[in-house]
Amino acid sequence: MDRPFRFGVISTGSVDAPAWREKARRAEALGYASMLMPDHFQAQWGPLVALAIAAEATERLRVGTLVLCNDYRHPLVLAKEIATLDLASGGRVELGLGAGWKQGDYDAAGLAFDPPGARIERMAESLRVLKALFASEAPVDLAGRHYTIAGAVGTPRPHARPHPPICIGGGGRRILSLAAREADIVSLNATLRGGALGAGTLASASPAGFDEKLAWVREAAGPRFARIELQCHCPFVEVGADGRERTRALGSQLGLTPEEAAEFPLALLGTPEELCDALWRRRERWGFSYTIVPSDRMEAFAPVVARLAGK
Repeated sequence: MDRPFRFGVISTGSVDAPAWREKARRAEALGYASMLMPDHFQAQWGPLVALAIAAEATERLRVGTLVLCNDYRHPLVLAKEIATLDLASGGRVELGLGAGWKQGDYDAAGLAFDPPGARIERMAESLRVLKALFASEAPVDLAGRHYTIAGAVGTPRPHARPHPPICIGGGGRRILSLAAREADIVSLNATLRGGALGAGTLASASPAGFDEKLAWVREAAGPRFARIELQCHCPFVEVGADGRERTRALGSQLGLTPEEAAEFPLALLGTPEELCDALWRRRERWGFSYTIVPSDRMEAFAPVVARLAGK
């Protein structure tokens, strides 16, 4: 897989609107392709409003979600919001959609935290609704187990046709198989079925674990696998000469061997040269061409972006 490298930053917001606009402009100036936002009930900005501001402040930067929780928004409402953002930004939206994984968010909102299979089934049905509304100029009628749409029209029309690029990610076979069949961007992640992060969760993202996850995607995608962009969100990013020591410490914490820790796909620890080498290896092994880093690391990571973006 030789899809060119591109890079994005993920952020929860800023202290105020001027700082947020400057963060978006800085990401664009440094060569990042996108600015993405998560979707949690923590101390973060509302993603769709914040992304509209970021899009207005920039010219080329793509804006998107990593990822919206399907259970927080009805697909008819979400279709209108995403289409509006895509139209207003001139087609610069990436719609990341997830089935929801963080039990604390559900508890805070008083929502039932259904088993993973039920949440994924509901998300798959929501995706059908979204794609129908984005693509059809005629009224849409869909009667499913979770959503019933009666004569709804998808207005406004998104700029991107037939719809903005859709990103789905996860760590389990069922969600990754859905992503392989339906998404334009597939993001491999740790297995999050437990509803919270922990050492065991991160250990599920070992190199061998990612080999298996990629095999699931390849099998479910069939002939369309070559059209999928493969993404990895790396929450552990440190650029500096002490990368090997940090890698050993992280591996010890997660119960990984030194060899496994050196290739742990959720971490990028080392000098710019070492990180470039690691990204070349990961594209060769897993096909990752789209890497996401935290926004508080975007300045330090910028030399890697300058060397690899577009190659």
